[in-house]
Amino acid sequence: MKPIRISRARIAFFHDVVMAALSFVVALYLRLGENVETYPTDSILLWTALFTAVCGAVFASMGLYRGIWRYASLDDILGIAKAVTLASLVFLPLMFLLTRLQDLPRSLLVINWFVLLALLGGPRILYRIFKDRSVEAVLVRDGHRRVPVLMVGAGDGTELFIRATRHRPGAGYRVVGIIDDKGTRIGRRIHGVPVMGGLEALADSVQHLARNGTRPQRLVVTADGFDGARMRALLEAASANGMTLARLPRLTDLKSGTADDVEIRPVAIEDLLGRPQAALDRDGMRALIAGRRVMVTGAGGTIGSQLVRQIADFCPSHLTLLDNGEYNLYLIDQETSERAPNVPRAAVLCDVRDREATARAMAEAKPELVFHAAALKHVPLVETNAVEGVMTNAVGTRNVADACRAAGVRAMMLISTDKAVNPTNVMGATKRVAESYCQALDLVDAQREGGTRFLTVRFGNVLGSTGSVVPLFQRQIATGGPVTVTHPEITRYFMTTHEAVELVLQATALGLGAITDSGKIYVLDMGEPVKIADLARQMIRLSGLRPDHDIQVRFTGLRPGEKLYEELLHDAERPIPTDRNGILLAAPRAVDHAFLSRAMDELAEAASQGRTAQAVAILTRLVPEGRLTNSSSPPAAAAR
Repeated sequence: MKPIRISRARIAFFHDVVMAALSFVVALYLRLGENVETYPTDSILLWTALFTAVCGAVFASMGLYRGIWRYASLDDILGIAKAVTLASLVFLPLMFLLTRLQDLPRSLLVINWFVLLALLGGPRILYRIFKDRSVEAVLVRDGHRRVPVLMVGAGDGTELFIRATRHRPGAGYRVVGIIDDKGTRIGRRIHGVPVMGGLEALADSVQHLARNGTRPQRLVVTADGFDGARMRALLEAASANGMTLARLPRLTDLKSGTADDVEIRPVAIEDLLGRPQAALDRDGMRALIAGRRVMVTGAGGTIGSQLVRQIADFCPSHLTLLDNGEYNLYLIDQETSERAPNVPRAAVLCDVRDREATARAMAEAKPELVFHAAALKHVPLVETNAVEGVMTNAVGTRNVADACRAAGVRAMMLISTDKAVNPTNVMGATKRVAESYCQALDLVDAQREGGTRFLTVRFGNVLGSTGSVVPLFQRQIATGGPVTVTHPEITRYFMTTHEAVELVLQATALGLGAITDSGKIYVLDMGEPVKIADLARQMIRLSGLRPDHDIQVRFTGLRPGEKLYEELLHDAERPIPTDRNGILLAAPRAVDHAFLSRAMDELAEAASQGRTAQAVAILTRLVPEGRLTNSSSPPAAAAR
């Protein structure tokens, strides 16, 4: 049998009716004192019942129960005062008809007004103060606002935003309505602002507000838990109804004493592509790094620099930043000195293509953990500079791995890419060769006590990385377009840099505790792939413009080596779940280490001597599942 649920509004109504009856008796006692005993009990009961009935009818008709006690404020107290006044004014003529006001003290209604106001408003205010531990929360009133906004979410974030804007005279926003994403508070009010409907009724709510002369200009999301699909749907709905989309800062920021200065912020592209964050073992990640010597290659790059930041936060005993780009290395070194001044560190200028220099740097740094993020990643550039990609991505990885082995490093983590799966370009093929070499070494050293673990993690595109599509689209939109996309159906996986690096650290911690996973590759769950054309149009809408009207989307054709879609797993790689959400294991074919070493000697010789055709032929032999289409012609100027 389903339990009977009583709405909070009905409980509040019952409370107010009881308080109305109690207030009449208390007021009568305050007016008459001991003389109240001279009045017939039947008369007192009749007057009390009549006053209670009048109050019940007035309270229900005036919408007192649209407000939420959790967010009670001065606006609610004013509403109660109006209702109590009306109830007294209705009761007065009724009593005149019954008693000609000869039996009832005429000052009773004045006393009762104050008593009832206290009994109705007091519990609401006390409940709000108890919840917020603050009197300030209730001392807010509405005023003039310049930009009418419609809020999404009928919870704490919306209430705090309304209160924050009311604290400041001349604040830039006026909340005219609330959309309840959960559908549990429709028809109620927060600080006098109506909760109008659910997400499915957004268009109707906008039209209703427009008819009343308060058409919202901006849709503001207050909830933190919206995934990318829901944010994309909201962006579409906002655009269709002539609004821009924005969201609040983190709720913790609003509660930290800075509510007076809170401002809504634009929705970032990460919000549209995001998904619920995987639960991470941060204690395990800290245990992995804390007190250990760590090296990051490619430390100045997008992934490398984020690795440095998160590793520094976990307090390693020493951190070596290795990169061949002087300026990028300088920037991350300076940032680290400010971010983690107590972490000993060294900034090493070194090219991983230089075998001897790499071995020397490894021997001097004596790291226990090495994160190898140094790579050439831009597909068209590597396609037309194939030998450079081979030397950095394949030969450079072998140099780092061999140096790790010689220096007795506990574990090396190779950062790989989804382009290594069934590669159609040189960049992907060189990364697959790098994966194979680390796999082969991991299988060999797994049999040797104290041997180095060689781990690999594979994921897709990182939002906002250098040379990626998001900064390109931003520049094109800023200059008035067009936004160039290579193909209408091209899709890619996306992940934020911060999340990718967290999962890299998590996968490293997993790998060190799982010897049975030797030779396998960790694959990050990237969620659903995104159409680049859709991404372009969403970014145009985020800029407050209309795609294909204000800014054109132009298709330019696939570039050399570019695939319509990327894959995280080969058909033969059956994904194996791990103990952590967001991380899978794959077991691609393993190659014998001795054979691979000889082949890579040939590859290094061909690349170092600039013999592109021979280098690509060797890559094709080492990656038979690939379909290389290498061309020496320059790539198209347009990007995907």
